[in-house]
Amino acid sequence: MEENQNQDGQINIELDQEIAEGTYSNLAIINHSISEFIVDFINIMPGVPKAKVKSRIILTPQHAKRLTKALADNVRKFEQQNGEIKDYEQPPIPMNFGPTGKA
Repeated sequence: MEENQNQDGQINIELDQEIAEGTYSNLAIINHSISEFIVDFINIMPGVPKAKVKSRIILTPQHAKRLTKALADNVRKFEQQNGEIKDYEQPPIPMNFGPTGKA
């Protein structure tokens, strides 16, 4: 089995070029079952009747909670440096958009 940690306890993470470029998303749909959280990242464009899931991330409940804390911490730090992020009202997304949360 390959070792992912060096002797200092740091994790060696590889980021290939395709992943490093990222994927734009302006909508996330989150569903969960007893054993996992599923986050679908979508790019929905005005006037286009159909949108595709660009990326799906599946997390354990423990990792979902850690992600929530890390994201909240990063938003707090961002707002300290750049001011409050305005949360504009969005039109409601139809409830039949995307998969259901059943496993």
